[in-house]
Amino acid sequence: MNSGEELAPAVQSILETARERTGGEPGDVSVSARSLPDALARAESDGRVPVIAEVKPTSPTTDGTREDDPAELARAMVEGGAAAISVLTEPTHFGGSPEALTQVREAVDVPVLRKDFLLREEHLDVVEADLILLIVRFVDDGAHLEELIDGARERGFQPLVEVHDRAELETALEAGADIIGVNNRDLGKLEVDLGTFEAVAPDTPEDVTLIAESGVSSPEDVRRMRAAGADALLVGSAIMAEGDVTDGTRRLTTAETNTDAESEMETDTETQI
Repeated sequence: MNSGEELAPAVQSILETARERTGGEPGDVSVSARSLPDALARAESDGRVPVIAEVKPTSPTTDGTREDDPAELARAMVEGGAAAISVLTEPTHFGGSPEALTQVREAVDVPVLRKDFLLREEHLDVVEADLILLIVRFVDDGAHLEELIDGARERGFQPLVEVHDRAELETALEAGADIIGVNNRDLGKLEVDLGTFEAVAPDTPEDVTLIAESGVSSPEDVRRMRAAGADALLVGSAIMAEGDVTDGTRRLTTAETNTDAESEMETDTETQI
C-alpha cells in the first residue's frame, strides 16, 4: 500500500479480499476501447455535463441493495445523458461481477469503466472494458503503478488512476497517467469533502483528463466541481438512490444548461416589469 496512513476497517476488508482474489491468464483480454476523452468531448458539444454514471448494487457506505438489471440501469443512465458508465465488478462488498460489466458493455455504446480493486497484473485479465480503475493508495509504489498502467495499455484499456492528495497526484503523473480521478472520499475516515478536488486540481497539467469522484449529489455540486476544473464527474450513489435513474442522471448532466435557462427567465421577467 502506498500510504502509511490507516484505512477505515471497511476499506481494509475490501483490500484484504482483493489481495486474495485470483485473476485471469495473460492474453485472455484484448480490448478495442471506446475513447473516454472523445465521449466527454461529445457530451460537451451537446451541451451536457460529462457524467460517468455508476452501476453500483450496494457499497459499505450506502444502505440496502438495488437489484435492477445492470444493463437496463445503464441504458437508462445513457438516456439521461451519461457520457460513460462505470460498473462495480467487486463481488463481496459491492455486489458486482464481471458478467454484469459484460452485459452493460453490450447494452450501451458509450465507454464503460471497470471499477474494482486491481492490485496485480493478473487482475486485468478478467473482463473486457474500455477503462480500468487503478488506485494509487492501494499500489505498493510508483514503479508498480507504472507496470500496471503499462500492462493495462498493452491490453487496450484506458487506465483511470485515482488519487486523493497532491503526493498521490505526483506519483500518478510520474507513472504516466493521463486520465486521473480525484476521490473526494478519504479512505481512512470515509469522510467526503469536495474541497479535496479543489485542492488537487490546480496542480494537474492541462493535458490530463481530470475527473471528480465521490460526493457529487446535486446540480450545485456539479457546478462547483466544474468550476474547479473537472472535465467529468463520476457519480454513483446519488443516481442509484433515485427511483428513476434516467431523471437522476439528467438532473446532473443538465446542471449547467438549466442554470442558463433559469437566468434567462429571470432576465425576461425583469424586462417585462
